[in-house]
Amino acid sequence: MIIQTGNRTDIPAFYAEWFANRLQEGCVLVRNPFNPISVTRYRLHPDVVDLLVFCSKNPAPMQKYADLLKPYHRYWFVTITPYGKDIEPNVPDKNDVMETFRNLSSIVGPDNVCWRYDPIFIDERWTIERHIESFGAMCQILAGSVNTVVISFIDLYEKVKRNFPEARTVPMSVQLRLTEAFVKIGRECGMIIKPCGESRELASVGADCSGCMTQAVFEAAIGENLILPHNPVNRKECACYITGDIGAYNTCGHFCRYCYANADRTAVKAAMKQHDPKSPLLIGHVSETDIIHEAKQVSWIDPQMRLKL
Repeated sequence: MIIQTGNRTDIPAFYAEWFANRLQEGCVLVRNPFNPISVTRYRLHPDVVDLLVFCSKNPAPMQKYADLLKPYHRYWFVTITPYGKDIEPNVPDKNDVMETFRNLSSIVGPDNVCWRYDPIFIDERWTIERHIESFGAMCQILAGSVNTVVISFIDLYEKVKRNFPEARTVPMSVQLRLTEAFVKIGRECGMIIKPCGESRELASVGADCSGCMTQAVFEAAIGENLILPHNPVNRKECACYITGDIGAYNTCGHFCRYCYANADRTAVKAAMKQHDPKSPLLIGHVSETDIIHEAKQVSWIDPQMRLKL
């Protein structure tokens, strides 16, 4: 199976020691965010975990545990934007993150890393022209280290509206103009541009709208064919395959204003105080009322060899 670590929080940035302990102990417990007393136990072992997927704005803290990660196939989504501390208060300097990204790529390979330039929003400071200039400069630095760039335009979820009230939806005309410019710059730097959860209309300007977490992406990262179980229903704009996430909402300390996973700072700070690196749960400990069940885990790698035509 595939273990996802980052749709709800940034484990490499804030909980690397905890995750290392989970790998050493060989299991992790995950609360159901919609039914907190329901807890799932996942076994962490290469026999049943075909791929670890990380989503992070700061992979550096996880790098000291590289030896523990070696037995696993890994795929890294690393978000690097040009925004400053007013938008991403606790994200490290972009140059440092890009250097970490390049080092990570040299270890796992360009097919196992993806640069996310998202979410894109437009205002008086972050104009179309500034985004194009910033994206081009970052492409020059990351060229050769990554083959795929995922972009998306800001979604105004309720949490985003609360934490970033001045944010506005990006009109389709602007999305098309920016995407077309990014596709051209990316092509010159050997990068494919993939929109995430956006209109397939962006394919008309050269974007690859096949999805950013797909079977093809996973197979390229693993180097094996996969037989995936039925994919749960996803929103129609998204072609990504849904995998088991071991993170928790309201636990990311980056405090990005556009974040969809945090309700507010108070909730995050309260949750992070309950974190124990030695606990099998990311936040808190197992209680007597918890109902723990074992996840059904098998390898999804296809044992049959296939001829590639």
